Amino acid sequence: MNKITAAITCVNGYVPPDLLTNKDLEKLVDTNDEWILSRTGIRERHILKDPSLATSDMAVIAVNGLLEKRGIKANEIDVIIFATITPDLTFPASANILADKIGAQNAFGYDLAAACSGFLFALETGSKFVESGKYKKVLVIGGDKMSSIIDYTDRNTCIIFGDGLGCVLLEPNEEGLGIQDSILKVDGNGRHYLHQKAGGSLKPPTHETVDAKEHYVFQDGKTVFKYAVSGMADVSSQIMERNHLTADDVSWLVPHQANLRIIDATAERMGLSKDKVMINIDHFGNTTNGTLPLCLWEWEKKLKKGDNIILSAFGGGFTWGAIYLKWAYNS
Repeated sequence: MNKITAAITCVNGYVPPDLLTNKDLEKLVDTNDEWILSRTGIRERHILKDPSLATSDMAVIAVNGLLEKRGIKANEIDVIIFATITPDLTFPASANILADKIGAQNAFGYDLAAACSGFLFALETGSKFVESGKYKKVLVIGGDKMSSIIDYTDRNTCIIFGDGLGCVLLEPNEEGLGIQDSILKVDGNGRHYLHQKAGGSLKPPTHETVDAKEHYVFQDGKTVFKYAVSGMADVSSQIMERNHLTADDVSWLVPHQANLRIIDATAERMGLSKDKVMINIDHFGNTTNGTLPLCLWEWEKKLKKGDNIILSAFGGGFTWGAIYLKWAYNS
């Protein structure tokens, strides 16, 4: 019997229809389109404006679309891993809520919080369930309603983030396709530079924390940029070296969409030309856990069976890593 690997067999995504453009932000904070575009590469981002809708509602649309594409029912799903830092509630997990909404009655699941690296970590975790031989269909989701934790009077953060969500289905493969290798890292010292100050057990919500706007994202942009450039570039080049891959061998880089300069630096370190790099930051912004699966969703029709793909991310806290996989199907 051939070794079982975990392969992505279907991908789907969803972004809400309402747009927040750089021109719109000019009316909210002291900034302008040229300044935002030159420093981040972002022109617009999608926002889930309806206050009655949460992250799981985006997941329902994306996942139901995935199930239809794959031709399976929700009750065939074994495991749901939901990577998000904006869950509907502190508990129960958004994975539980999603399972109820889509009718995944035979699945167990949980949320995974690793900031912008969450989808990467969830993909690695999900692959191990498949490789065990016990689970046949593992749903890995990455998405956030970042607008719910962004201060739209803070020009350092409000220009960066958007709302969106993507999902993939992992299934067993015996052709040697799917996830091949991973390098995953954390450094808790990074918590000082990118975090949400209040809301956890260290600092529960109070009138004081709300008034001080401590439930919004805080970022020391210059420090985060420095660590992100080196972190993403290091692990991406290391995973190539470890698997004896040259730039010619790599079909696609799927980078976290935080900043165009970080993406460019990672691709340069890997020796990749821009035509091998998935970039959608200009129209989605940074959707945190959603960036990697949304890239796969947008580029799905260009992917070919056997393509060598490297996914790379860097997130708050700090978290970072890279996964090397072989694409398992032709669209």
